[in-house]
Amino acid sequence: MPPTPTRRTVLTATAATAAALGATAGEAGAAGRPDTRHPATAQRPGRELRALLKELDPARIEATVRALVSFGTRHTLSAQDDPARGIGAARDWIHDRLRSCAAESGGRMTVELQSYVQEPGPRIPAPTRITNVLATLRGSVTPERVHVVSGHYDSRVSDVMDAVSDAPGADDDASGVAVVLELARVFARRRPASTIVFAAVAGEEQGLYGSGYLARQLKSAGADVRAMFTNDIVGSSTADDGSRDPYTVRLFAEGVPTSETPEQAAVRRSVGGENDSATRQLARFVRDVADNDATGMNVRVIYRRDRYLRGGDHIPFLENGYPALRFTEPAEDFAHQHQDVRVEDGRQFGDLPEFCDFAYTARVARVNAAALWTLAQAPGAPLGTRIVTSALTNSTRLVWSRGTEADLAGYEVVWRETTAPEWTHVVDAGDVTSYEVDLSKDNVFFGVRAVNRAGLRGPVAFPSPQS
Repeated sequence: MPPTPTRRTVLTATAATAAALGATAGEAGAAGRPDTRHPATAQRPGRELRALLKELDPARIEATVRALVSFGTRHTLSAQDDPARGIGAARDWIHDRLRSCAAESGGRMTVELQSYVQEPGPRIPAPTRITNVLATLRGSVTPERVHVVSGHYDSRVSDVMDAVSDAPGADDDASGVAVVLELARVFARRRPASTIVFAAVAGEEQGLYGSGYLARQLKSAGADVRAMFTNDIVGSSTADDGSRDPYTVRLFAEGVPTSETPEQAAVRRSVGGENDSATRQLARFVRDVADNDATGMNVRVIYRRDRYLRGGDHIPFLENGYPALRFTEPAEDFAHQHQDVRVEDGRQFGDLPEFCDFAYTARVARVNAAALWTLAQAPGAPLGTRIVTSALTNSTRLVWSRGTEADLAGYEVVWRETTAPEWTHVVDAGDVTSYEVDLSKDNVFFGVRAVNRAGLRGPVAFPSPQS
């Protein structure tokens, strides 16, 4: 067991670690000064990641959006057997695209149509086949760890039950599907350590049916899903008043877990963990690795599950106990969502591709890619992380289980004031499973994260009390 460092030693080590880690995003400001708006846990994008991000192509994203729009409508209740119009034509086109990606993977990527028949229910008047199109890129080292990225390929107009009218769905959500397909294309030629599932899901507008089925299937299979991202409405940087914010993406992250049990709620209330769910730690991780000059984006984390009156495909994953986040453009223009295509008083309504910003969507894809690649390559969040509460002391002992990754180098302990949104302090704990800090556990929040030999850090694990 390593000796307990003094408060002075802890704070000195913390400053040195933060200085080494914190100069991300612009490496950053004028005169070479670090960009201090980034948390102490931020990670510099490495050469491999930067090369990957440069391959993401706005022109390909635009081509995908326009191809999906060309099917007229992709309403869940539209034709499934027409080769040119309706959701079936879109499904088959996406399937072909993902199969082309898989052909470049050397057998590491498999593609499937995941279908089931949804019985009548809200917004489903008759038994309807719901089909998700999935491409799974199997991890080469820790394939049991799974990460999911999705967009929904169905669309709608003003009347959610209108399956006949043109429903272009360029922004909502051909843009998200375009992100998924472009990520699949670029990742297929690489060997991530962990598994990534690229999903184009259906039935979102009718009630999150496709993503619900996918989440339940993963849960029933015992899949170790460490992260899920949905990209929904990521096609435009222009708000309804005409203002533009082309370098920000919102990231919605719930605090109190949707799946929380009464016992877990009691622990959370006792320790004050409302802001430290696995989903919030995942959101912090996304900022750590994707808010920088390599993506060109500001990741604006929103402490909510979703927007008012709306919901997305991350919610079924939250309901099944998986960490899940939603990416959405910075300020929506509701004249170009869920609208009949029409002109009123000289104003064009409808979700048409001319209102999209494909360079913006490509930057959102880079944010996704930075997070997914680092998650797949870095060690997972430490399991069994506990904060020892068996005695009244003014120091803090943390314990955890050692990971099984072959390239695991050790662990870092992080902390922040209870009122701080981001981790502010980092100290190297070494390759140990127990560490004591000469700071009171009553006054700050602690966490632990793993580091591999390449210097990649995984998400933080928030400890539960151990008496």
